Amino acid sequence: MATNSESNLNSAVNVSELIAQNKKKKSINNYMEKLVPTILFLLASITVLTTIGILYTLISQAVHFFMEVPILDFFTGTELKPLSQNPEFGILPLLNGTIISSLVAILVAGPIGIMSAIYLSEYASDRVRRILKPLLEVLAGIPTIVYGFFAFTFVTPLIRSIWPQVEATNILSPGIVMGVMIIPMIASLSEDAMTSVPNGMREGSLAMGTTKLETTIKVVIPAAFSGIMASFVLAISRAIGETMIVTIASGSSKNFTFDLTQSMQTMTAYIVEVSGGEAPAGSTLHYSLYAVALTLFVFTMIMNLLAKYISRKFREEY
Repeated sequence: MATNSESNLNSAVNVSELIAQNKKKKSINNYMEKLVPTILFLLASITVLTTIGILYTLISQAVHFFMEVPILDFFTGTELKPLSQNPEFGILPLLNGTIISSLVAILVAGPIGIMSAIYLSEYASDRVRRILKPLLEVLAGIPTIVYGFFAFTFVTPLIRSIWPQVEATNILSPGIVMGVMIIPMIASLSEDAMTSVPNGMREGSLAMGTTKLETTIKVVIPAAFSGIMASFVLAISRAIGETMIVTIASGSSKNFTFDLTQSMQTMTAYIVEVSGGEAPAGSTLHYSLYAVALTLFVFTMIMNLLAKYISRKFREEY
């Protein structure tokens, strides 16, 4: 009898301990449930606060520049001579170089990227896709300074052997190499957009007697149009913000020209030049750095907003 009483007493104690442990565990879980959203909010706020901080820095410093240089002269001037005795700060040569190099890049990357995406999505077997896609994406992992030296030491001499009029530093070769750099972005994002098109649409098209190529062109690409266009806009945005390739291979000539054989300077290359130079703090040259950076910020922000608009506007719901 004594043994049974002790056993019952031990069981009651164990149950009480389990209940206490469960209450304690439940209390900790409730506390974590309340704490985790707060931690996540603070972490998410860091990115927003960082963006606000960057924007505040650019605007507050650029204001000093625009107090000395009229904003109209800055955005309409075709002469950029920051180190001259009579300095001029027209940004059009930099805008011109940035837009031309980005156009060359997209002309190279667009056709190759979209064709690669079509092959990977519609024609390649699963085994081939698993091998080729990672190999293609390796291009995105190469440091941009390596691309810059590749443009300067290989692509430019190759172009000059065919086209001797091309200068040693020009906007053509960095534009081509930037195109190679953004091919993975267009190919990968476009391939994802095409792969997400339901197979039922392909099968329905093929059942109507069309060929695979016709199905790809008339069904798959229109259905994935928003994703494809978004990949193009994001790739252009990436090319606009590229720095090292144009700094190394395009030189620092602030020419306002449309001649691809000549040296030009982009906004990013100008920022590198001024940042690494001997511009005295508080000088107009120093503040011009922030004015150009603010223009570049607005430029890339517009491209990103355009990508989101296109993605929403032409999005297909299946």
